[in-house]
Amino acid sequence: MAKWGEGDPRWIVEERPDATNVNNWHWTEKNASTWSKDRLRELLIDLKLDNTEGTCKITELDRCEGEASANNRKAKIIVFFEWDLKMKWKGKLKDGETASGTVEIPNLSDENSVDDLDIQFLCDTTKDAALKMKSALRKECSSVVKTQLQKYIDSLKKEYTQGMILPKKDQVSMNSKFGGLSLDSSRASTVNNSSTSTSASSSSGAGVKLQLCDIESKTTMKCTATDVFHALMKPEMFVAFTNGSGRIDPKVGGTFDMFGGNVHGKILEIEAPTKIVQLWRFKYWPDGHYSIVTFSIREKEDSTHILVKQTGVPTSDVEKTKEGWNEYYWDAMKRTFGFGSFIL
Repeated sequence: MAKWGEGDPRWIVEERPDATNVNNWHWTEKNASTWSKDRLRELLIDLKLDNTEGTCKITELDRCEGEASANNRKAKIIVFFEWDLKMKWKGKLKDGETASGTVEIPNLSDENSVDDLDIQFLCDTTKDAALKMKSALRKECSSVVKTQLQKYIDSLKKEYTQGMILPKKDQVSMNSKFGGLSLDSSRASTVNNSSTSTSASSSSGAGVKLQLCDIESKTTMKCTATDVFHALMKPEMFVAFTNGSGRIDPKVGGTFDMFGGNVHGKILEIEAPTKIVQLWRFKYWPDGHYSIVTFSIREKEDSTHILVKQTGVPTSDVEKTKEGWNEYYWDAMKRTFGFGSFIL
């Protein structure tokens, strides 16, 4: 295990100003497709569609085809999206009969407002029960689905695009010190080189498209789910396991950082004590690029299992990011709080 300050430079890295897209002049593009699919699943699956005929909910996002992107042109954010959605619903009428069917939305795009969407509720059978539920869903629940879709659009514009408008050249700090330590030239070169491993430029010749991967990291701790949740969210505990470097505002929309801001992001969702969703990035990643980190915390009889799913990690950083979760999160938490460990 590395000593403090001697870890991988991808996790502990000093201020790294560069000339990427100075003053936001060039068009930069950020692929939002993977993030969008995850966000749509979160908003739509298990959505209640109760109505005058009975109870109902969406059980599955059966089809989610399309794409989305966010763009910065001269400090103006523009989002593009186009989705063809199909969901499955199940319901129970007041007389006890069951019904099921689908919800189809073929035209969710930036060219149409949510109010103009053609939401089609369909039945699996022609039984009276199913037809009654279908009619009630169409009349009473179209607005419920539209509300969730508007939430997706709002979060795409406001949350996913965080950090895409860069500070102007004269606003970037040139300070290269962190905690009294400074990188030597070889370590700085390693960090700079790792951030340039991307795919070819977009057709405009200005945007950069990253090669991205999804990763998982998991561990087991001898403590309760609440203990783990507090370690990740309580400011004083977050400070403790990050060796004094961490800062967190534990609320939806709150920000966090550690290691002098070299790891930072924003909290998107909290379900205490079982789930936390964050925008998460290394400071040296291409400007405006965030991954999505989802903590799933499950308490067992004598231990608690933690699973992290991280989407949108640059391929050049996959292994080092995995190592960082083990060293700077799990091992640090076990060491600091005495949670112990199990081998999965």
